[in-house]
Amino acid sequence: MTQETVYSVCPHDCPSVCALEVERIDGHRIGKVKGSKDLPYTGGVICGKVARYQERMYHPERLLHPLRRVGPKGSGQFERISWDEALDTVAEAFTRVEQQYGAEAVWPYFYAGTMGLLMRKGINRLRHAKGYSNMAGTICVGLSNPGWQAGAGGFNGVDAREMAKSEVIVIWGANVVSTQVHVMSHALEGMRNGAKLVVVDPYFNKTAQRADVHLALRPGTDGALACAVMHVLFRDGYADWDYLKRYTDEPEALEQHLRDKTPVWAAAITGLTVEAIEAFAHLYGGTKKSYLRLGYGFSRSRNGAVNMHAVSCLPAVTGAWAVEGGGALFSVSALAKVDMQLIEAKELKQPGIRTLDMSRIGDILTGDSEALCGGPPVMAMLIQNTNPVVVAPESAKVRAGFGREDLFVCVHEQFMTETAQMADIVLPATMFLEHDDIYNPGGHAVLQVARQVVPAAGECRSNHEVISALGLRLGVKHRSFDMNAWDILDESLKASGYPSAQEIHDQRGLDVSTPFAESHFLNGFLHADGKFHFRADWASLGAKAPGMSDLPDHWAVTDETSEQYPFRLVTAPAQNFLNSSFNEIASSRKKEQQPKARIHVDVLNRMGVADGARVRIGNAQGSVLLVAEAATGQHADTVVVEGLWPDESFIEGQGINLLTSSEPGYPAGGAAFHDTSIWLRPDSGY
Repeated sequence: MTQETVYSVCPHDCPSVCALEVERIDGHRIGKVKGSKDLPYTGGVICGKVARYQERMYHPERLLHPLRRVGPKGSGQFERISWDEALDTVAEAFTRVEQQYGAEAVWPYFYAGTMGLLMRKGINRLRHAKGYSNMAGTICVGLSNPGWQAGAGGFNGVDAREMAKSEVIVIWGANVVSTQVHVMSHALEGMRNGAKLVVVDPYFNKTAQRADVHLALRPGTDGALACAVMHVLFRDGYADWDYLKRYTDEPEALEQHLRDKTPVWAAAITGLTVEAIEAFAHLYGGTKKSYLRLGYGFSRSRNGAVNMHAVSCLPAVTGAWAVEGGGALFSVSALAKVDMQLIEAKELKQPGIRTLDMSRIGDILTGDSEALCGGPPVMAMLIQNTNPVVVAPESAKVRAGFGREDLFVCVHEQFMTETAQMADIVLPATMFLEHDDIYNPGGHAVLQVARQVVPAAGECRSNHEVISALGLRLGVKHRSFDMNAWDILDESLKASGYPSAQEIHDQRGLDVSTPFAESHFLNGFLHADGKFHFRADWASLGAKAPGMSDLPDHWAVTDETSEQYPFRLVTAPAQNFLNSSFNEIASSRKKEQQPKARIHVDVLNRMGVADGARVRIGNAQGSVLLVAEAATGQHADTVVVEGLWPDESFIEGQGINLLTSSEPGYPAGGAAFHDTSIWLRPDSGY
């Protein structure tokens, strides 16, 4: 037996994009997966999910051969076929739909099962070449990105390693112990140097448990808290007027606007005490070395963009951007400017093609004319890198859409997911160690290239190979469909002005970070006027802008509690799953145990429900039966369900996104996963 250690890169949907050291055994099998110290940001640390990757690679239920459905949709009845049969069937179906309904009736659909630039976005080559319907990738960033852009104008921010120099660290809307372990590592370094850690989150998650201060506000009220904090900053002399006049657009208007946004006002909205809000404002304002790490979680409400903008205003009020250890970070993914022309065949993109919102897939597949942009029904789909039957909101509607007998679906996947079970053709996909790709991070600024480590298992093929094979069958004439993955990556990097793919691979990444002055916006923010904008131009960021406050505020458009629905549901991520990835692994399921509803202990006592007993939660869309877990550190009207479990793991076989709404957020769409009102009842037993 020969054994060697080779370099690779984690492809999963996490800002850390870890450098990896992978044991390769006899040239064709992997052993242990460890973190590589070649990437300073991650420092050799990886999460438990990826450390157990051998279990995922060699899972007995991994898809290894093309399959064709032979039973009713969703029955799981498939037969093995050849690749030629499978690809011919898909090409014939797409051609038939195009001839009958037009090219826009075909909808390629993808998301973040891999963050590799080619294997994720190469599907757009086929879309652009054929004139198929476009897709708005809103499900994760449709709310957060406009919120950040409204203030800063673009994506840059302070390196997380500066937390070591911070005096106050605020993690807002992210359970980083579970989802971004390296953020917590850098926060702990700051804490060892004397920094105070504040966590703003609706429940007492694993990150909040490590904090000096946990602000457990009600879901969707982050904008109110931010406004009250800024009110105190102006009122008590913590606002840096020299900085404000130089670097921001309308500080006087902001101060005037915030005059009535007092801690008393915010306490009534957020559920926090006046004293807690005042104390946080004084702690934050008492030093310019205040570091703000913004997560995605608090933006997943209908008012999420407004909330993100309001919170991002804090370091501009105090001038924290001006010092080492101060400022903020949301994402630096835009720093790596990889030329995507060849990867996506952008020159083939046709004008006037409709764009469908991926978050509204249930509405789209069930024929909602507005969601379809007034165009033809979607009659055929190719799906890569995502499992919308579980992941997308309003899952009963999603499943109903996929259950249409007149809808042809091809799913290219690694496991027989709930979406694959609804497909007509299922194609086996490679995992990241079986193909080449480029990886662009969001939490740090090192662009990385990974080469194939082991041969593909069974008959698995990469996303690039499938797209190229379909394109050729569909008569596409573009050179990218004849190129191998490595050559496309190499040419794309060189077209970007970067070194070759091999050079970046061999040097273990390319640092594209900006100097201190740029990451701290001391040369100006990324709006045309160089200012941070307290006054947001929402209309420029999305079509759904009416009613949005241009200055920071609490925007009361969330799914509020009522007599009928007295609780708010938060569907937070679990530590051992990543969306619906890793939920097929036995060790991950064992660590998470089972789907649970975290409910305040006082509520359970009032209802006479014991910890571990069954409860039913629901709304107009249906109900889900869960095991209750007694909790503190959250409001009595907040219920938290962690993790995207497989549907089969739920007592009645129905996942939590049955209850979430597909109503788009503002101004540019996006799924409001943490914006759901529900009722809660003890299980009646029948």
